[in-house]
Amino acid sequence: MLIFWDQRLVFLATPKAGSTAIAAALEPLASVSIQRPPTLKHTDIAAYRRHVGPWLRASTGEDFTTMALMREPVDWLRSWYRFKLRDDHEDPLHRMEGVSFSRFADDYMTPDGPSRLMVGTQSGFLTDGATQVDRIFRYEDIAAFVEFLEDRLDCAIELPRINVPPSVDVDLAADQEARLRTGMAADAALYATL
Repeated sequence: MLIFWDQRLVFLATPKAGSTAIAAALEPLASVSIQRPPTLKHTDIAAYRRHVGPWLRASTGEDFTTMALMREPVDWLRSWYRFKLRDDHEDPLHRMEGVSFSRFADDYMTPDGPSRLMVGTQSGFLTDGATQVDRIFRYEDIAAFVEFLEDRLDCAIELPRINVPPSVDVDLAADQEARLRTGMAADAALYATL
């Protein structure tokens, strides 16, 4: 999470949507940068509205504009899979050895899949039932996000390419991808509004 005090902006770091590159580029411009632990770095809109937003409002008398990126849902899950493969040896409780993307996707679609896999959903991160992040940008059109920030922060921004997961096979059969998209309907519906 990055807080830009003078501009009254807060960047909420959606997991697997470029947050590490954005933090690397924008941390020097931010008044507050929370990068560790991951739970705080990836503060969702519900936690922001309960804790951070009220504190900022009490401190300034103003609401801050929240902003975040959202990735195309199936591509987002592919990124999670690649990330978990990379971290396999560092996380013995969540072994990925021998797990194909097809199996990972099937596991994700079970009722407790998102929480059991420790992945969650983008819609759960970006919305809290009653409200959502003020400005959500498509990760796939990151240029619009950068343009917004350049305008608000009054400076040129260049995002580095870092934290790139390994390239692996993440193809699905057409019928399985269709089922996955149906299972990710809440994310797909939110993404369609952007």
